[in-house]
Amino acid sequence: MKITKDMTIGEVIKTYPQTMPVFMKFQMMCFGCGMAQMETLEQGCTAHGIDVDKFLEALNKAAEEESE
Repeated sequence: MKITKDMTIGEVIKTYPQTMPVFMKFQMMCFGCGMAQMETLEQGCTAHGIDVDKFLEALNKAAEEESE
């Protein structure tokens, strides 16, 4: 499964815990936030001024590396 901008932050962290360093690298400390369960990756990136495409690329790379 590919990580998409429409997935919630909580869903990504739960399904792919190995992506947590990517969240930290992009300074999105969302895993402790109550909004993480409802906010999509796109919404989070917009709120934090992060390029969603670059963020998704990094998330998917981390998710793929762990599953190999």
